[in-house]
Amino acid sequence: MSSSPTLLMMQTAPAGAPGGTAQMLLGLAPWLLIFVIFYVLMIRPQQQRVKQHQAEIAAVKKGDEVITGGGIRGRVTKVSDDEAEVEIAQNVRIRVVKSTITAVLNPTTKPAND
Repeated sequence: MSSSPTLLMMQTAPAGAPGGTAQMLLGLAPWLLIFVIFYVLMIRPQQQRVKQHQAEIAAVKKGDEVITGGGIRGRVTKVSDDEAEVEIAQNVRIRVVKSTITAVLNPTTKPAND
């Protein structure tokens, strides 16, 4: 039995395709869901950490113990708008740009060797 080409085309054609906009929305839904999950799990927490770090740096005061981006640990002796003076050893003070401070440690902690 030989089938005619029109009969084969009718068998492979979809029965009823949904409308163009509905199909487009169904195609975008997984991507939107992925973006929302990515935002909630990655982007938003990072933004909160950046805000918290900026607040810590802005609140640096004399007597706080800090760690700079280069890994230098010291006690703040003087603070200006953009810079802080950090004492890294007895009578050894350096000026650092406040934005290079990576961590502000608890000012009540004492060094192990004192």
